[in-house]
Formats: sequence, C-alpha cells, structure tokens
Amino acid sequence: MPDIILHHYDLSPFCEKIRLALGLKGLTWSSVKVEAVPPRPLLDALTGGYRRLPVLQIGADIYCDSEMVYRALERIAPEPTLYPRGEGIAKALSLWWDRATWKPAIGVLVHHIGEHLPEAFLVDRKTNYLGYDISKPAMAPMLPAYVQQLTAFAQWLDSMLAEHGDYLTGSAVSAADLTCHHTLWLLRANCGADTIDAQLGLSNRVTAWLDRVAAIGHGTCVEIAPEAAIEAARAAEPAEPGIGCNDPSGLAQGSRVTVTPDDNARVPVEGLLVAADAQEVVIARKDPLVGRVHVHFPRAGFEVLPATEAVRSVA
Repeated sequence: MPDIILHHYDLSPFCEKIRLALGLKGLTWSSVKVEAVPPRPLLDALTGGYRRLPVLQIGADIYCDSEMVYRALERIAPEPTLYPRGEGIAKALSLWWDRATWKPAIGVLVHHIGEHLPEAFLVDRKTNYLGYDISKPAMAPMLPAYVQQLTAFAQWLDSMLAEHGDYLTGSAVSAADLTCHHTLWLLRANCGADTIDAQLGLSNRVTAWLDRVAAIGHGTCVEIAPEAAIEAARAAEPAEPGIGCNDPSGLAQGSRVTVTPDDNARVPVEGLLVAADAQEVVIARKDPLVGRVHVHFPRAGFEVLPATEAVRSVA
C-alpha cells in the first residue's frame, strides 16, 4: 500500500468528504495541515500554484480536486468502491451538489457566524477565490433565497433516500453521499445541528442519513510536517500513468498546457502533457524543492488549453 498524504484543513467541507472516503476504505494516511488562506509555498511547490484543497499526494504524484482524489483512492483500494451503482450517477450528483449548494451554504453560514470570520479570509475569498464578497453584511440581503434553495435541495435528498433506502443511490454508501453530506456537515458543525435542521426543514430521514455518513469516520490518521511531504516527493519518481495519452480535443503528449478550474480560484497550473483521457489529465512539472512531479486533474470542471507562454518550471 503506498503512503497517502492528504493536504487539508479541518473546516473545509471539500476536505471532509475526502477524509470520509479514506475512512470508508479503511486507509491509514498522513495529514498535512494547510492554512486556509495562502501563501502556501510548500504546497505550491507540489501543485504548481493550484489554489484549492484538498490535495492528495502519493510520492511524486499529486492529485488535485476531490473528484481526482476519489479516482486515485479507487485505484489504491478498489473495495469498498465509491461507486457501487456505477460512476455516472454518483459523479453527476456530486458535481451538481458542489456547484449548486456552495454559495447558498456560505450565505447561511455567515448569517450565523460571519462576524467571527477573519478579515484576511474574507479578503482572500473575495479577491482571489470566489470573486464576490462573503462578509455577513454583503450576503444578508439574499439570505431568504439561500434558505429557499437549500430547503428545496434537502427535500430532493429526502426523496432519494425514500426511494433508495439508507443512501442516495442505493443500499451502499457512494461518493454522492460523501459529497452531499459535506455542505450540511459544514453548516451543522459551525451553526448548530438543531438550528440548521430547523432552518432548512431537514427531515428525520435526512438527519439519520447524515449521522450514518458521519459514522464512517476518517480512517487512521498520523500528523506529519509539511517538510516531510516535500521530502517524500523529492525522494520519489512519478508513477507511469496507466491511461495513455488520448486527449479528446487532440492535445499532443509533450505539449505545453495550462489546467484551470472553470468556476472559481481560476489560477492556471502549467506543465507538459504526460497523459490524458476523457476523465483525467496528467501534467509534468519540475520545482527546485521537489524535483519532477506529475500533477493529476479531472476533466469535468477544468479547462485544459495550450499554454501561451513557455513553461519554465517543466523539465
């Protein structure tokens, strides 16, 4: 079993769903705590400046975005699978949930605890990450709409559970459960479960499902220093990708490309195209701190385009 390193921070809901995935698969993993607000120079050496968390590291292979992390974990530990009813429904539901609920969830969150959020966090999210002001005064006028949206979505969850049983896509937990859990986890953990359950009208069926997902736990975690993760990358060689190079848009292996999220935190990561298929793209980068690494991204939710300038950081 390869050494698994997760770069994350405690209150990130996107990190929580990966912690649960590690727990579902019963894995032992190393934890590197990352600041919620950059700069993150050691993590940047691994990712090429990718702004979002979580990031999974296995030696000199770096996996960005929770969808890509799920795929890596399926390769490492195929059972129990994150996709007991197939990938399509779980992935589509996960992508929809992340994008549809994120802004409403922030609006509800800051209504309850916005005065406690650090100014540096608010400035960063407005200027560099989301592109809009998430302070309590700025979000307040739309609070009724945010509550309406989340209430509607929570009823959809109830309908899925009424049809399928204990979990959203069937009798076994899937990636969709881990993803849809994380937004409500964020709100209940920070604002109080009773408060959020009442405000959003969460049914007993939904709250029982939330409890079942939370009970999965996080597996076995060992804290390590960020420097240890850097050393692990420097001491390793990237694994040979098993997907070949068949980019659906015709990008050639070895070409310079940028990979950029298509929604927020739109910081491009540059590298040489190593491998690609319809679901994954792998680029090579070289950094003085870590040497050569392969950085993996999913295709859904990302733009992979020819680089317009020379990539000086690639071997």
